Amino acid sequence: MISRRLAAIAALCCFAAACSSSSSAPDAEKKKAPAKASALPPETMPDAYRVRFETTKGNFTVEVKREWAPLGAERFYRLCREGYYNDAVFFRVVRKFVAQFGINKDPDTNSLWNMKAPLQDDKRVLENKRGTLSFAKLGPNTRRTQVFINLSDNKALDREDFVPFGRIVEGLPVVDELYAKYGETANRGGGGPDPRLAEQQGNAYFTRLFGSLDSIKKAVIEP
Repeated sequence: MISRRLAAIAALCCFAAACSSSSSAPDAEKKKAPAKASALPPETMPDAYRVRFETTKGNFTVEVKREWAPLGAERFYRLCREGYYNDAVFFRVVRKFVAQFGINKDPDTNSLWNMKAPLQDDKRVLENKRGTLSFAKLGPNTRRTQVFINLSDNKALDREDFVPFGRIVEGLPVVDELYAKYGETANRGGGGPDPRLAEQQGNAYFTRLFGSLDSIKKAVIEP
């Protein structure tokens, strides 16, 4: 059990690399400076907001506060406002560990976001407790679009510097029911999706090979 959990934690550290549009993406960023990620004007994002997720399994609501992780909260707000997560698949669900999403349905959109500069790290305020959301990352200052929901209290992820920016305040049982029978992703030796192919092919990849996966119908910022 211990070795299995350690392997799963290592997989989280590789989320960003596993889901880049090509295996050489990190080297490509070193060769030329990536486009600077635009920042929302401070007054655009409220200090606290909620996002309602309508999914194929049911609905849940996420509360986000600037004080928990300013940069993460702002990035999540922008992605939700732009509809990035609409029709996104929960492509990695490991029972009692995490549920991950954040690959756009459109390959071109994935490519554009991979060209943007990644986020600098926030200082961690919240613990990675059940129901909290954190951005996936490769290492320091590598957060982009992918997010995981903690399905249990994952204290080990605190030591790995994963920073929660929000938490589910309504509908938490819904995430426990997300389809998980495909198991671990292919890049981690499991029978689940290959994140690289998913980014390159979009939702057509999931539909063709992993049609039972649950997805987000839409993520709407509540007024």
